[in-house]
Amino acid sequence: MKTAVEELSPTRVKLTVEVPFEELGESMQAAYKKVAQQVRVPGFRPGKVPARIIEQRFGRAVVLEETLNDAVPKLYSQAVDESEIFPVSQPDIEVTKIEDGEQVEFTAEVDIRPNFDVPDFADIEVTVETAEVADDDIDSQLDSLRQRFATLSGVERPAATGDYVVMDLAAAIDGKNIEEQQASEVSYEVGAGSVLQGLDDTLEGMSAEEEKSFTSTLVGGENAGEEAEITVSVKSVKEKVLPELDDEFAQLASEFDTLEELRDSLRGQVRRNKLIDQVMQAREKAMDALLGKLDIPLPDSALTTEIDARKHNLEHQIAESGLSKEAFFRLYQTTEEDRYKEFDEAAAKALKTGFVLDKIAKQEELGVSESELTNFVVRRAMELNVAPNTLAQHLADNDQLTLAMVEIVRDKAKSVVGDAAKVTDEAGNEVDLKAIYTEINPPSEEESEDEAPAAEQPAAQ
Repeated sequence: MKTAVEELSPTRVKLTVEVPFEELGESMQAAYKKVAQQVRVPGFRPGKVPARIIEQRFGRAVVLEETLNDAVPKLYSQAVDESEIFPVSQPDIEVTKIEDGEQVEFTAEVDIRPNFDVPDFADIEVTVETAEVADDDIDSQLDSLRQRFATLSGVERPAATGDYVVMDLAAAIDGKNIEEQQASEVSYEVGAGSVLQGLDDTLEGMSAEEEKSFTSTLVGGENAGEEAEITVSVKSVKEKVLPELDDEFAQLASEFDTLEELRDSLRGQVRRNKLIDQVMQAREKAMDALLGKLDIPLPDSALTTEIDARKHNLEHQIAESGLSKEAFFRLYQTTEEDRYKEFDEAAAKALKTGFVLDKIAKQEELGVSESELTNFVVRRAMELNVAPNTLAQHLADNDQLTLAMVEIVRDKAKSVVGDAAKVTDEAGNEVDLKAIYTEINPPSEEESEDEAPAAEQPAAQ
């Protein structure tokens, strides 16, 4: 087989592949067997029709077509491997010459990963937030805990922002009640930001047993997008009561006996989180700095695929929410136009980042060990709240283990870039990422005795 590569653009090539006919022998035999199974010839059992009878009855062209259907995809893959290109789209293949008994020629146009060199990233300097733990950080954590253990107490006063009301809701269009828009005994925090515009303004100042109406646009159901008269009836008003910050609360909210012990524990957790944040920031900022040094042309087809995937996920989110498009974007305080613009920018960056990380992974000869793959599956299973074995089986059944390994290798490549950078915090202090790895994941006793390398680095969030 002989392959010629023509560069159509920095991101697209045309392969011209010439194949001597003798190299099609295996595919030719498979074609005869397939045709023999499909045709019916008197005097012969299915699958037992001789090759010469097939050609006499149905013509040589039928066999050649089946031969090429079997051979061309394999030959294309072989040509790609020999040409050392990296396709990022499905090829446009055309058989351009068939000389029976002599040779076959076909062309394949395909988008490829552009050829580029990764610049030196050892001189990159980045600044990250400090890891200093302040009293305000601990107070914020304690406040979050108090919110989790808060109780609701009924009050004899009008509702205010932050209060909870129990209410009935009804909607009518032109005086006709919309059955699917009726709701009873709904608990709602005033000021939470309902997608039903006007609800928060109406509730504020209402008391128990009071009823009010306002006009708003329905956000879900068959009448989504239509204007309706909304009637809200408040059944009760309750305020949130936070527990006292004392030893008793510490015992309620944790395994500690005293508030001081709880504060010390939270201080350690906050420091660990800040250290992990420093690592993540260092990697992301170093990667952004490296990307800034590169001007890489992006294949149109790959970029379109990346953007379309984001749009599909957005459509799925909207459908799952049960909201109209307008209400969905209002809830997230954005617009469809702004979200699509974000997709264009994010898709281009993701594609460029993937190309660069794959190149670094190859240069550094990074791979994936069995333990790394296992740890990845366990972490992802925890995030999805499924059993690790279930997720592992799902990945295997859907041929997604390779994608998982790509993700692991790219994360390792990103850590290579981050580790090479000079990192300082906002106070001007040098940040030693390797020391952070050791503090977050201390080595075992056996590793300490042998002065083993730093423990496994934290995974990218």
